[in-house]
Amino acid sequence: MHFVKVKGILSSKNGMNLYRGCSHGCIYCDSRSKCYHIDHPFEDIEVKENAVELLEYALTHKRKKCMIGTGSMTDPYIPLEMELGNVRKALELIYEHGFGFTVITKSNRILRDLDLLKKINDKTKCVVQMTLTTYDEDLCRKIEPNVSTTRERFEVLKKLRDAGIPTVVWLTPILPFINDTEDNISGILDMCIEAKVYGVICYGMGLTLREGNREYFYEQLDRLFPHLKKKYIHTYGNQYIIDSPDNTHLMKFFHQKCSENGIIHDNQKIFNYLSTFEEKGHGKQLSLWDWA
Repeated sequence: MHFVKVKGILSSKNGMNLYRGCSHGCIYCDSRSKCYHIDHPFEDIEVKENAVELLEYALTHKRKKCMIGTGSMTDPYIPLEMELGNVRKALELIYEHGFGFTVITKSNRILRDLDLLKKINDKTKCVVQMTLTTYDEDLCRKIEPNVSTTRERFEVLKKLRDAGIPTVVWLTPILPFINDTEDNISGILDMCIEAKVYGVICYGMGLTLREGNREYFYEQLDRLFPHLKKKYIHTYGNQYIIDSPDNTHLMKFFHQKCSENGIIHDNQKIFNYLSTFEEKGHGKQLSLWDWA
């Protein structure tokens, strides 16, 4: 790891990343793309050493309460977080100042902060977003080697359910010729149904590849699935959006199963829910996008 000082911590949409880079090793990670200008080895985590101080200043000076988000670029619950505790410090500030919170993660380390997540949700609103891609545990360990397995994440979703904290699942990416099967989608959705998730975000059965993450993905295909890179290149060339050949059928199956089981599957409706601040006991609902 290495430390840097930054000028600000919250984006225009009130998202933050306390770290840059990741050690989870997911073979498909879009954050490796060169367009994000991570100019250090991806596994050499960049720690924003003044992030908590900047967050306190930002929350103190905001005119209106809103949802604060994290995890869009770097999973905040990387192993390093258990040593530094910056996410927990941020959660304490978010709770103290009465803001809402949402996070995207693949790690059961989030349970360390269950007490604070529950306190935030009791006071305002907290939504945990969990990525699930692969029902098969062995395959999960191959394509997401250093992260909690799907089963472990499922256990987190159930514990959050029991704690009254709403959850959203990202069903992405689905890798063509690897996990783009009805059995895989059905297995993941069965977990979502049992865990009573609010909604499932899915942009399609496939993934995106661009300079930076494409090269890494192909290296991992050579290592884990010999000869599959050749099939990808033949089928997709240098396309950015890589759709599964079974995309139409799988998306129809996805929407139908969600509808039958009361799971929200309209992406925009879910994003509106994630961005809407709610203050318990006051009847207020304020959209994140309304406040700077």
